Amino acid sequence: MNLDRFSINQMTVKQLALPELVAECVRLGIPGIGLWREPVQAYGVEAAAALVRDAGLTVTTLCRGGFFTADGWEAENRAAIDEAVTLGTDTLVLVSGGLTPACPDLLSARARITEAIGALAPYAGERGIRLAIEPLHPMYASDRCAVSTLDQALAIAEHFPPGQVGVVVDTYHLWWDDRAPAAVERAGAAGRIHSFQLADWTTPLPAGVLNGRGQLGTGAIALRAWADLVEKAGWTGPVEVELFNDELWSRDGVEVLEETLDSFLAV
Repeated sequence: MNLDRFSINQMTVKQLALPELVAECVRLGIPGIGLWREPVQAYGVEAAAALVRDAGLTVTTLCRGGFFTADGWEAENRAAIDEAVTLGTDTLVLVSGGLTPACPDLLSARARITEAIGALAPYAGERGIRLAIEPLHPMYASDRCAVSTLDQALAIAEHFPPGQVGVVVDTYHLWWDDRAPAAVERAGAAGRIHSFQLADWTTPLPAGVLNGRGQLGTGAIALRAWADLVEKAGWTGPVEVELFNDELWSRDGVEVLEETLDSFLAV
């Protein structure tokens, strides 16, 4: 795996303003960038699209849609699909949502998620956008994502055409599950791997948990083995590094970007 496959997720170096991040990607020869809706909206969606396009970068994903168990999900997700079109990406990452008064348990939450994706999939498909369900580690099941395993994500995705709905393989969220390798094979055979993201698992976890994704090669995950597994399953697309880490965010963003690139090439 080489630099041609590398994509930096915007959240990894969120301390960098979008123009600075784009300029540094060009300087370092980074070909891809994963964008987040909030900073893109703050900059301006059309302006962000022009900035990235003029720099010759590929937008590998837009994050995020989802939160289908909360009110107002449909309008917000249709807007996210439209933003993905404007930005020139074909993949909208979905964080599906946790438990709410309307969906007080995991089964009802997953049923709502499936129903909501069914309502959105044709709209996305008509616009060339793939919905990529991201399973999150079970520690997020109550408040952020009732979809915790790749098998659960595939059970939802398989209701719909693979060109419309697939999954995200994120090492941080899946490394613990001994059923995940078989699920990766299953997803690859069906053409449902729509994004591959890397982050390491370091301990002890920080108090906030969410912002504990480690730099590549600093934790417990056999990242090279995961890359081999996903490639064997047929994924030849971008490999996106997405790190949420308060210590990294406290440092110089350019230094962190260079370190992340070096870690990717080394690991």
